[in-house]
Amino acid sequence: MEKTLVLIKPDAFGKNHAGDILKIYEDAGFKIIAAKVMRMTAELAAKHYVEHIGRPYYPALVEFMTSAPIMALVLSGDDVIKKVRELNGATNPAEAAEGTVRKLYAADKTKNAVHASDSEASAAREIPIFFSACEIFD
Repeated sequence: MEKTLVLIKPDAFGKNHAGDILKIYEDAGFKIIAAKVMRMTAELAAKHYVEHIGRPYYPALVEFMTSAPIMALVLSGDDVIKKVRELNGATNPAEAAEGTVRKLYAADKTKNAVHASDSEASAAREIPIFFSACEIFD
């Protein structure tokens, strides 16, 4: 089964939308094989967002992601990476399709409710940043 990392970001988690978002993923047939509530540190953000270091928006991104708890998940299922990104919708909620996570729960392009891996390579890199092998139940 394919796996993907999902982060329910501080904005959506803080507004108690985690359960609503999890239901969208489960209703789509995906299995939650790892989950934890945590606070992202600046060091963890640097590992996760390594490709963004040095870009003008990076400090604000780290400030947002470390501002409050997040929920990290690993989901599994057929074509889960592509399908979860479709369920999440466009990064900018104003452009997201009706019924998508971001249309329902995101405030703007920065506070956009969720992150999901964009490829198998990204998932393989991102999952171990947040979970050890013994924390994943597949």
